[in-house]
Amino acid sequence: MLFQAPNFSLYIRVVAILALILGLSDASRLLGINLGAQSPITAMGFSAFAFLAVFCLAKLFAAVGLWIKASWGAVLLVGVTTLELGLYLSGSPDVRMSMLGFGVRVVLLAAIVLIFGLSLRFARAQAD
Repeated sequence: MLFQAPNFSLYIRVVAILALILGLSDASRLLGINLGAQSPITAMGFSAFAFLAVFCLAKLFAAVGLWIKASWGAVLLVGVTTLELGLYLSGSPDVRMSMLGFGVRVVLLAAIVLIFGLSLRFARAQAD
C-alpha cells in the first residue's frame, strides 16, 4: 500500500527529511566526528556502536521509503523509533541520547502514527 493521499504528501516528505537528519546525525556519531583522534568504538563500546549502526541504517532506509511514499518506510521508522525509545527508557547503557534527541524522536513517532491514521481514513473514504 502506498500513501496516495494528495493532502498530506508534503507532510510525509517533511517527516522523511526529519528521519534523514536523525540518520545522518547518528552516522556522524558513528564516524566519530566530535571525538578527535579517539576511536568511536572505544569511546562508546562495541554494543553501543552496533546499536547505533543498526538504528542509523534503519532510519536512513526509512527516510528513503517515506520519500517515495511507500508504507514500508513508515513501518520501519515506527519499529526502529519504538525500539530505540524503549531501550532508552528501560535504562540500557548502550543507547544514549540528549533530551532534545528524545523529544525529536517522540515527535517523529507521533507524526508517523498520525500518517497511519490519515492513510487509513483516506483509504476508507475511497472505499465508500
